[in-house]
Amino acid sequence: MQGIPDSPPRRTRFIDGLNMAIRAGRAVGAIAPAPLEKDALLGEAVEATGLTDFGDRWFERPMEVLLDSIRTEARLNPAGEFAATSQFRHVLRDRLRTQMWFRRHPEILARPIRKPVVIAGPMRSGTTRLHRLLASDQRFSHMRSFETISPVPGPGYEEVLAGDKDDFRPVLAERIMKVARLANPRTLTIHPTGPQEPEEELGLLVASMWGMKHEAQWHVPTYGRWCEGEDATPAYRHMADLLRLVGWSQQSSSIRPWILKTPQHMLDLPALLEVFPDARLIFTHRDPRQVVGSAASLAWNQTVIYSDSVDPQRVGEEWLRKTRLQIERMRAAREAIPPERMIDIHYSAMDDDWRATMARVYRFLGLEMGPAMPAMERFIERSRRLKQRPHRYSLEQFGLSPQQVNEQLGDYVRHYDIPVEGADRQATCAAAAMN
Repeated sequence: MQGIPDSPPRRTRFIDGLNMAIRAGRAVGAIAPAPLEKDALLGEAVEATGLTDFGDRWFERPMEVLLDSIRTEARLNPAGEFAATSQFRHVLRDRLRTQMWFRRHPEILARPIRKPVVIAGPMRSGTTRLHRLLASDQRFSHMRSFETISPVPGPGYEEVLAGDKDDFRPVLAERIMKVARLANPRTLTIHPTGPQEPEEELGLLVASMWGMKHEAQWHVPTYGRWCEGEDATPAYRHMADLLRLVGWSQQSSSIRPWILKTPQHMLDLPALLEVFPDARLIFTHRDPRQVVGSAASLAWNQTVIYSDSVDPQRVGEEWLRKTRLQIERMRAAREAIPPERMIDIHYSAMDDDWRATMARVYRFLGLEMGPAMPAMERFIERSRRLKQRPHRYSLEQFGLSPQQVNEQLGDYVRHYDIPVEGADRQATCAAAAMN
């Protein structure tokens, strides 16, 4: 948090130009209004694919709440409406194709998911670094970025498996990332990635219209609070089936445990453990002042693309509340988890000595770390190249103060003995060195 600007960043002119173009196209009738209505979107997906089976229709209820929240609260600009409509179309077509694959290859649903390793922590608490280090180890299975964007293969995927054609999904992911860089290059500075990079399974929950991804890209508080009061088990069941489909499309051994991670799990641990009862959990912890500031910055940098009316103070207040809720639910859920099935990892420990910290993780998992070290070293070097610019942010940008965060999350810091970061940490280290 060094060299912090006084105000949140602006989006690029690309989005302003796109908004002007869409408004002009609508004015002359060249671009139709975005159909952000459930029945219209479902009908479009059926017509586009020729398929009718969406699987478990539970997803329609969160979809209805989300669409209503978008219409009444998100205040999307034309580019935001276009992007939202495209996202719904993509997800719904994928749901239809998912069921097609299950009918065509019923062996997919028979694939076991044994002892997944689940990394759970608040947004911006080091889950990505830990996930990608473990994903470097070929003894585990993991999602790739193009698979979380498009988890469902196209209809002719058997030809890809036979080596007769290339999978189009990495190409599509690269195109989407190029547009994301044009829209706001800071989003990929905050979370560097590429089509083949290990990525979290958040897209598998979005397939059920579920999760914080929607809250981090649109102002949809009614939807967020509705989800907080619902049982997420149906979304996690569908996520597990999609993992089976991804594993089948990778032709990976089902003996290899999955490495999973997304901050959403902090809110939904009971559902996760219902679906994956033998999961092993790695909890990450970080100074909440950094977590809240970074999470607010990530959400701001996404919502500012899709709406011309984004209030940074409202963003800050919401992600402080959301972070507190994640931690409260995590602490409550841990009471039912056997101690031998979970481990706590501090962000600062990974910063200070990632090798020693990973050695602790491997002891917890009962594996030798040596075979994975060369690949983990290569990941560390690759990550330095990916993250060319530091992520700069501050609580003050979002109307918050360190004191507010300490008042609400100080007990969390004390309970898990979480070191402070930034200037306070530097002063502590300097004082320790003098003694």
